[in-house]
Order: sequence, then C-alpha cells, then structure tokens
Amino acid sequence: MLTQSPVTEIIRQQRQFFAAGKTKDVAFRIEQLKRLKQAVVDNKTAIMDALKADLNKPTFEAYALEIGVVREIDYALKNIKSWVKPKKVSTSIDLFPSSAQIYPEPLGVVLIIGPWNYPFQLMISPLVGAISAGNCATIKPSELAANTSRVVREIIEKTFEPAYIAVVEGGVETSQQLLAEKFDHIFFTGGTKIGQIVMEAAAKNLTPVTLELGGKTPCIVDADVNLEHTAKRIVWGKFINTGQTCIAPDYLLVDRSIKKDLLAGIENCIKEFYGEDPAKSPDYGRIINPKQFDRLAGLLKNGEIITGGKTNSEDRYIAPTVIDKVSWDAPIMEDEIFGPILPVLEYTDLTDAITKINERPKPLALYLFSKNKEKQQRVVQETSSGGVCINDTVMQVGVSELPFGGVGNSGIGSYHGKASFDTFSHHKSVLKRSFLLDLDWRYAPYQGKLDMLKKIIG
Repeated sequence: MLTQSPVTEIIRQQRQFFAAGKTKDVAFRIEQLKRLKQAVVDNKTAIMDALKADLNKPTFEAYALEIGVVREIDYALKNIKSWVKPKKVSTSIDLFPSSAQIYPEPLGVVLIIGPWNYPFQLMISPLVGAISAGNCATIKPSELAANTSRVVREIIEKTFEPAYIAVVEGGVETSQQLLAEKFDHIFFTGGTKIGQIVMEAAAKNLTPVTLELGGKTPCIVDADVNLEHTAKRIVWGKFINTGQTCIAPDYLLVDRSIKKDLLAGIENCIKEFYGEDPAKSPDYGRIINPKQFDRLAGLLKNGEIITGGKTNSEDRYIAPTVIDKVSWDAPIMEDEIFGPILPVLEYTDLTDAITKINERPKPLALYLFSKNKEKQQRVVQETSSGGVCINDTVMQVGVSELPFGGVGNSGIGSYHGKASFDTFSHHKSVLKRSFLLDLDWRYAPYQGKLDMLKKIIG
C-alpha cells in the first residue's frame, strides 16, 4: 500500500479544514491574527537571537524591519471588517431591476515560500494576508537562514494547528515536493531564477502565483538636492542588512556636477554610521553564507574603490563599499548585487539617464533625489518599475496603503495592507435579478427589436 508523503498529508488536512468553512468566519480570522501578533510579541528575543545568528543582524534592524511586521497585523485587524464586505457596483438600465456586488472569498490552501534576507518579516507579512483573506497556509522558510527557520516553525506550531497553518522546513528537495502539489495560490519571495522555476511548476497545476523578485534598482541623484540628507538616506538604504535588501539602491546614477561632493558625503556617512572599522561595529551585519560572500567579493574588482573594499571570508564580512568609474557593461552591472557594494555611474542629461534605465529590465524600485518637481514627474512617467520613492530609499515599504510588488522581471502581483488581502482572495461577481419585471426585449423572436437594442447599446 502506497503511503502519502508528509507534504501531501498536510495539504489533505488543510483542504479538509478549509472545506469545513471555519476560515470564512471573520471573527475566526480576527482571533487568528491576534494570536499571531501575540506569538510575535512573546518571542521577540528568540527571533532577534536567530536573526543575529543567521545574519549578525543588529538588534535595532531586527526590531524595526523584522518584528515591525506587527504593524501589518495591526493594520489588518483595523481594516478587515471593511475588506470582507461585499462591494456594490452599478448595473445598466437594461438589467432593471437588479443589483450587483463583488464578494471577496478565500482561495483555499496557499503556499508561501520565504527568502533568507529578511527571513522572519517576509515569511509573516504574506501570512497576514493569507489569514485575513480566510485561507489555510503552508509556509516554507528559507533553509539558508536556518536559525530563523527553526524559530518560525516553533512559533507557528505553538500557535496554530497544522491543519490550518503548517511550516515545512527543508532544502531544494522539500521545495520541489511542495511545488509538485496543487495549491490554490503560491506566494514566492526570492530571486528571479528561482521565481522562473516556481512559475513553471505552478503552471502545470494552473496555480496562480505572486512573485516578489528584485532587480537592479537605480538611484538617480540630480544636482538640485540637499546633499547631506541625500547621502544619509542612500547610505542607510544601501547598507542596512549589509545590502541584502531587494529594494536597496543597486547603483547610483549621479549628475556629474555633484558626483565628487556626493561621494565625499557618502564616505563621511559610512564612517558616521559604522565607525572607522565597520567590522567592529555592532550596527553592521554579515553576508548570509560563504557562497554569497565569494560572489560579492568577486565584484570588488569592477572599477575604482572609493571607500571600503575590505573583506574577511571567515567572518563573512564585506565592508560598506563604493566603487567609482564603473562601466555599464561591467560584470557588477549584469545582475542584482544584493550586498554592500555600491557602483557609481554618472550622467549629464536626465534624458540619457532615463534612456539607460529603460534599456534594462524593469526594477522592483526606483529612487530619485531631486527638488525639481518637473524632473520628479518625468521620472515617474517615463520609467517603469515596481514602485518609485522620491528623495528617500526603502521607506516606501512602510506605507501599508501602498501595494508593494514588481513588474516584468522584478515580479508579478503585490501585497501589503489591503493588497495582501486582495492577493489571497478571489473577487467573485454576483448579479441579482428580481422577478417583479421581465421585459421581452432580449428574447427571440428578434423581429422589430433591433432599433430598441441600438438605443440601449448606443
């Protein structure tokens, strides 16, 4: 007799749980969100310790950028009752009397696959959307952040029954087993290459996907800026989490007239943030593993190092590094850097800068520093990216009302706030007709009715 794999059994139990209809109860969803929030609050120390072990993540960054996911839970709790209400839409005169509504309903059993760079927040945030929308969920943390993966499993197992929400740990083989199953939605955060594998596997079961990927996020710096604020915001956005952030500025595209001053400001900010030797700073993390370290260390040979460049393979340390005199066809400009290395290119005309950006795959984010409102509008209108942030970096993800997601190579679909609820919901259209009146204009025989039809349609 063939026995089912543990993964298949989990999904079978979750389908059974979902079929019972319990998750459709809004009061049930609210209770589960509250339980999730309490679980995060109760396990703050364990979460921060795990992030320290995996990424040497500073306590401040762990709290602000990982445990800060509780704000997503609070936002969902505040708004879920309005999200679940059917939305009325108008109907045309030819359907009189009638009413039409859009009903959000849960998809069913969903799969959430998380990354290693923000291994807690990027696991829990989409889960908030799945719970809010009334789904059962199987979640797969990244095995590369093994300590955080273990903590996520322990928290979820203590908080929810596996027939409702389950954690499956493991490596590539486990991911392949999961992707071979039929889910009602797959939510994946990670690199473009793995995203292609996920989408290919999902296609075999006609499973819809949300792919949160990345890309080479450009950061344009115009001459008309506050240099001090610009330098600080670029350094912060680039080097938090040791540059291992999908929306970190990937390269600077700077107006030639201010490049020298900007680079001097950036160098000063790096020293201000992390000291003369960032390796000794308690506020600077480490690269996730030796493989990523070796890849990043190889990129240091591109261009002229302005600051940084020091490495320590045993400690997986790469200093905050800025590289000037980089060409557009250099190896460092081919793929997303995903580390603490910032190449610098220059431009003299904004039109040329926009052209260069548009020649490349659409990024997950695009940054522009400029006081000039006309230039701000040009960049927004003439480029395509998952999102745009003007005069700052990374902070756009903190706005729950702004959907977060990519376009083209940087991803499919979006989440955060109501967008998370929508991602894990099917919006069902419902038309209701009355028996009070039934005009014959649409029924055969059609003779003599065409003029009336033309008047209705126009």
